[in-house]
Amino acid sequence: MRGDKLLTVKEIARVSGVTVKALHHYHKIGLLPPREISEAGYRLYGMEELQRLQEILFYRELDFPLEKIRRVLEDKPRRMAVLSEQEELLTARKARLEQLLHTLRESIRHASEGEWMEMADMFKGFGKEEEWKEALSEQNEYLKETYGYDLLEKGTIDVEALNGQAAEAKRFTDGMAAALKNGIKFDHEDVRTLLREHLDFLNKAGHTFGPQDYVNQTKFFMTDDFHRHMLESQQTGLAYYLHAAAESWAAAD
Repeated sequence: MRGDKLLTVKEIARVSGVTVKALHHYHKIGLLPPREISEAGYRLYGMEELQRLQEILFYRELDFPLEKIRRVLEDKPRRMAVLSEQEELLTARKARLEQLLHTLRESIRHASEGEWMEMADMFKGFGKEEEWKEALSEQNEYLKETYGYDLLEKGTIDVEALNGQAAEAKRFTDGMAAALKNGIKFDHEDVRTLLREHLDFLNKAGHTFGPQDYVNQTKFFMTDDFHRHMLESQQTGLAYYLHAAAESWAAAD
């Protein structure tokens, strides 16, 4: 409907709870362009843009990176198709969370009664090999097409190891994103502590990583489109912040 009232960025932010900064970023990357820009330079949005923002937020709740959301919405321009897929994905997530909650409650019950749980019941609801293969499929296709590297070449997946690596990656990137957001300089000791702890984890997990190796990896993250967008979707500037922190730490090491 093109006769609807147009809203400014601030009004959209107030209605949706999305920050003005995020809305500007969505415009910049082509995810949510405004309906028009006024003569005074204000971004103006209508109901169609509000609907698209709602679709974006549903996908964000499913932990989709922004670049993937943009591609998905380009491939599925019809709103009903998008909403139907989101309903399926959220329903699947709800079922998994309900299973995890059941496992947790059973763990509490057994602990309170001083009993052992059946081993098979202890891990119901946690990530399985097929779930990891699905989660890695997009990144794997990109790496194969761009660099000829196959993440899943071995066929089997160590679920326990990947669960641990995912938890550590989240802890590390959340910490670095928070440092960047809070204005902590990339060469601050708190940032270097995060880097040391992360590399300690990687080395204990069987990777051989020194400070200069991590400089090279963060340079790849910064220059490779897929990995840069993945980091930037978490916090604007994070890919560059990681690289600057790694370079500073390596130089001081």
